Amino acid sequence: MSSLTYIDSHAHIYSEQFKADRADAIRVATEAGVAQILMPNVDHTSIDEMLQTESDHPGVCLSMMGLHPCSVQKHFEKELYEIESWLSKRKFIAIGETGIDLYWDKTYLAQQQEALKIQVNWAKQYQIPIVLHTRDAFKETYEIIAAAQDGSLTGVFHCFSGTPEEVAQVMEIGFYVGIGGVATFKNGGLDNILPDIPADKILLETDCPYLAPVPYRGKRNEPAYLPLIAQRVADLKNLPLTEVAAITTANSKKLFTL
Repeated sequence: MSSLTYIDSHAHIYSEQFKADRADAIRVATEAGVAQILMPNVDHTSIDEMLQTESDHPGVCLSMMGLHPCSVQKHFEKELYEIESWLSKRKFIAIGETGIDLYWDKTYLAQQQEALKIQVNWAKQYQIPIVLHTRDAFKETYEIIAAAQDGSLTGVFHCFSGTPEEVAQVMEIGFYVGIGGVATFKNGGLDNILPDIPADKILLETDCPYLAPVPYRGKRNEPAYLPLIAQRVADLKNLPLTEVAAITTANSKKLFTL
């Protein structure tokens, strides 16, 4: 058992890729010091498995509720209707993951913007944070969030790998940045910006099963690898690992009211 405690602030541990060994993966993560695994929703197809995982691992796996931008298409209102009905039924730790993705397809940008605005309003209504996906779309996402920021909105730009200017913009609206396996990649770009991100604004995440850190790059990512990301952050920020573990865990607890 690790003597350090971590929180994986963004993990799709409920995904099909963990079907055969989900309980083992969660046990191994717990032994590595990962006390909690926070699960962003994708769309209507992921809800049942996510809630089942939460029910099987109470207090460890915690659910968010939202619509992923890659699942926003012509008839996205139907998806949002289902999300909204779940939000009215029970408590979730956050709205997410939502945001804008222009990497795969730009066809539905207007619909993605509309879906994000609706989910921002839900974050305010339920007074919970919002978890943002911004692949190739930091500017488009940021504009909506900054316009909506009236002091009541909190959240995180997940899988952050932006510029120093973007770091400054995120800090300006009081949001956090999620740092994952990309921090360990040779050309990930985070070694240039991590030193400038205040430690009290960093959340650690795996985004499993995607983006496994070195030396597991290209393989299935899992929450047990979170300490490797923490170590990389510690190295780049010139801080002891114990401090990075303590600060990032406190940050997740504060943002998600854990």
